[in-house]
Amino acid sequence: MSLNGSRGAAEGAAVPMSPEDLVEAALAAVAAGAGEVLVHPRTPCGRESLSPRVVGPLLEALRSAGTGVPVVVPAGVGAEPDPAGRLERVRSWGVLPDRAAVHFGEPGAEELAQALLDRGVAVDAVVPLGSGVGGPQTAGDETAGVEPLVRFLAWPAPDHGRVRLVAEPAAADPALVAGLRWLPPVPVLLFGREAAAWPVLRLAARCGAGARIGLGDVRHLPDGRPARSNAELVAAAVAELAATAAPAGAATAGSR
Repeated sequence: MSLNGSRGAAEGAAVPMSPEDLVEAALAAVAAGAGEVLVHPRTPCGRESLSPRVVGPLLEALRSAGTGVPVVVPAGVGAEPDPAGRLERVRSWGVLPDRAAVHFGEPGAEELAQALLDRGVAVDAVVPLGSGVGGPQTAGDETAGVEPLVRFLAWPAPDHGRVRLVAEPAAADPALVAGLRWLPPVPVLLFGREAAAWPVLRLAARCGAGARIGLGDVRHLPDGRPARSNAELVAAAVAELAATAAPAGAATAGSR
């Protein structure tokens, strides 16, 4: 589940920002059924950061509080725009997350993912599916179209056992994810943002993929009411997944 994403403090008091609020939100979300937490570490002034002085204390706080689930940290341009800077940051981490998210539409993704694997950190390879996802688009932006997925497929990952494909469909269109069953044998997680969040979560349930929800992705419940917390979103997601689960024996995304 995505605790805070790239949101700022101006987007609502429900979005946790400080380490203390993130720990409290993570514990409540896990109690509601979250199996892992994705957290964007921030400096005291609210800027996303990959600095070991920011990432390390937050990871230690989450673990010492007893969250008991894997912690995912994004290693992207939101925290460090320069590809060389991202590499330097992750290589300087003293406390390691369980997984790190690498957007394959960003420059240097392959080298960054390899550096994380070399450090023993599992990799979430993030790819948008369809147009209009993956952040702001400009003419010629390589996050558009299928380029990130092509880059992921061309990446000679040495250990698929520590790689997961995290796909962001632009809409809950089964055709967008139908081809994922022919990918390398890696786990697949689907998520959507804002209006696509709940339909994509249901699509993930139908095709047997992993799913993600949280205030970092969406701030409303399935019925349109504003969510008061990440835990409330997780509880709603658990109910949605149970009601929409793939039938036994159904083909799953990422299966071959």
